[in-house]
Order: sequence, then structure tokens, then C-alpha cells
Amino acid sequence: MAELRAHDARRRTKLGTVVSNKMNKTVVVAVENVRQHSLYGRNVRRTQRFKVHDETNACQVGDLVVIAESRPLSKEKNWVVREVVKETIGPGLEVLSEETAVTAVVVSSAATEPADAAAATEPPTDVAEEDS
Repeated sequence: MAELRAHDARRRTKLGTVVSNKMNKTVVVAVENVRQHSLYGRNVRRTQRFKVHDETNACQVGDLVVIAESRPLSKEKNWVVREVVKETIGPGLEVLSEETAVTAVVVSSAATEPADAAAATEPPTDVAEEDS
């Protein structure tokens, strides 16, 4: 990422996930905030959705992005995408790529265990049954 100017470094930033990119040069980013309830002490999860300016239309649904506050660009758009932290292929597809790696490990470990598994599935012969 390029060096930030002094006034850009002072701007508020938030980390969120892109939930919609159907508008031109605009994405909707959900920022999740977890706090403890003041009276009951339970963790309460709140999600805020921001309309964010994406000049290059580079963000996809599911991307993890850093957004920075800016001057008002439209009625509801006061934030800009500063950086894409984690890119995805599309909604939910980053999970599929991780799952294939996990299944590959499970399949490879299952391929090395058949001799042990066959011995484990045989019923144990009891000495007392053979005598009678």
C-alpha cells in the first residue's frame, strides 16, 4: 500500500466485509461490533452497514476491506475503500477452497490407515469362549 498523507492517516478507519457490490463504484460493507451489555454482561453483536466508494469496482462480495472516512460523496456515502485485506473469488467461495484442503488431508490420512482399521474392526477373540 502507498504511503498515506498526514490527513489521511488521521481519518477514522473500520474493518468490514463486503456484502453487496451491485452498484456502480459503490459497495456495501458490514462492520461488526461486539460489546458487553452494561447490565447483563452478555456479549452483544451489532452490525452496521456502510455504503462505501470503490473507485475501481475491484471489491467482490466476501472481501475483507479497510474503509476510511471521507467527505460526503453522496447522500449516504461518506466512506472510501482504503485497502482490500483479503480477496475472495465470490460469496462463500473462500470457505470452499479451505474445505478442499481439509478433505485432502482426511483422504490422505485414511489411505494410510486401512491395515490398522481392518485390525481394529475385527472382533476380539475371547479366551473363555474358546475353552467351552
